[in-house]
Amino acid sequence: MSDVIIVGGGTAGAVLTARLSQDPARSVLLLEAGHVYAPDAYPPSLLDADTVADPAHDWGYTSRGTAQAPPLATPRGKVLGGSSAVNACVALRARPADFAKWGEGWTFEDVLPVFKRLENTPTGDDAYHGRSGPLSIRQRTDDELTPSLLGFVEASVAQGYKRVLDFNGTEQNGAGGYPVNVVDRVRQNVGLAYLIAEVRRRPNLTIRGGVNVDRVLFDGTTATGVLAEDGTVYAGDEVILCGGAYGSPAILLRSGIGPAADLTELGIGVVADLPVGRRLQDQPGYYNAYALAPGHLEMTPAVGSLLWTSSSEAPAGEQDLHVTATHLMPGSLSPTGGAIVLMAALALPESTGTLKLASRDPQDAPLIDSNYLGTGRDTRRMLEAVKLGRAIARDPAFAPFVTQELSPGDAVTDDEALAQVITENPAVYGHPTSTAPMGGPSDPWAVVNPVGAVKGVSGLRVADAAIFPEVPSSTTNVTVIMLAEHIYQRVYAD
Repeated sequence: MSDVIIVGGGTAGAVLTARLSQDPARSVLLLEAGHVYAPDAYPPSLLDADTVADPAHDWGYTSRGTAQAPPLATPRGKVLGGSSAVNACVALRARPADFAKWGEGWTFEDVLPVFKRLENTPTGDDAYHGRSGPLSIRQRTDDELTPSLLGFVEASVAQGYKRVLDFNGTEQNGAGGYPVNVVDRVRQNVGLAYLIAEVRRRPNLTIRGGVNVDRVLFDGTTATGVLAEDGTVYAGDEVILCGGAYGSPAILLRSGIGPAADLTELGIGVVADLPVGRRLQDQPGYYNAYALAPGHLEMTPAVGSLLWTSSSEAPAGEQDLHVTATHLMPGSLSPTGGAIVLMAALALPESTGTLKLASRDPQDAPLIDSNYLGTGRDTRRMLEAVKLGRAIARDPAFAPFVTQELSPGDAVTDDEALAQVITENPAVYGHPTSTAPMGGPSDPWAVVNPVGAVKGVSGLRVADAAIFPEVPSSTTNVTVIMLAEHIYQRVYAD
């Protein structure tokens, strides 16, 4: 019997495990479906910051992007460290305008101290940055960027955008190098940053790998533990789901928490009729790829540069477009042996999708419908983002670094044809949120309260990107770390 069972040792789960087990009087059990590596035993594929979406540590999900596109591979990390162990290492905070939509306790003034507390970085303004936190973050400098990545920044400035030296500081509107959780080319995933050897030796902490949780067990409406796929019961006074925006809602649904009609159709008894999985959001992208020119074939580091700006339809204060420059496309796919991708992304989509169960079987992947470009406004803004990236690519500050456009290709010139290509070939940016969103008592979409407690039951909490009220305009990993830290401070810290 544990005081707390944490399901999922990914970004949020690792943070909460480290924090909750600080109290020697509290017994903590972490259940991770993937492999649990010792801090000094992560394989090279997970340490290499230039390698993403490792198939050996992935859930193997697919999703629907648009009606015109084939099923999309949808990477999610399955290992201690979760997606922070397989992502592109971008350490970009959500903006104040994003948090203005989150409600009580989640304003930027509330969360800035938390961002500072989790971070250690040697640069930037002390008002915005932490020096001694567990997560190492480093701002990419010009001399670290490849010539083409720097050329992208310089071309963006030539096109009239501001030069941003610190996206996690006062200014985000413009172009610059990314902040990354990378030190000496090594990815600093949360399994390394938070679950250090000293933490793992705590006598009140147990970490078990290879445990795929089927569902939460209840006595009436009180959570009493979890049932694993192999039939093992783990009893606990409290259960915290940290399975991510896909894993946590799937467990909730199998546990009888979700839309009553959907549960009844699958023969699942209803514990709480809540809109789980009904407000999925993810940011659609498109890979605008180029062959690097001979003499400019450098591709390390792979990540990268960013232009973060506003579309012509963005409300005042919002930045809804990203154009990212990376070398994450293998050079073997380019006729010159080198490639750069200017990925356009709609960072603040208004479209929402769904996550549903395929069956009651925990081995069956959930049915993920991202519903990319589900509104005319989303389609227009996505087209605007791709056209923006192509304009930067033609700028004299960038054009010498590339020889040809690989996708969509020079033959695609008019807006109608380009919009069709985008709709048929969307890319997964990989920042899903809001499948069990937080909200107040009167919010009809809320599944949890503002600190993650599931409505209508006791002893059960969700603490990961599933509870974001909507997708922020940034990448999500560092904001998930902040969320876990902030919930710990608000609920559990003395």
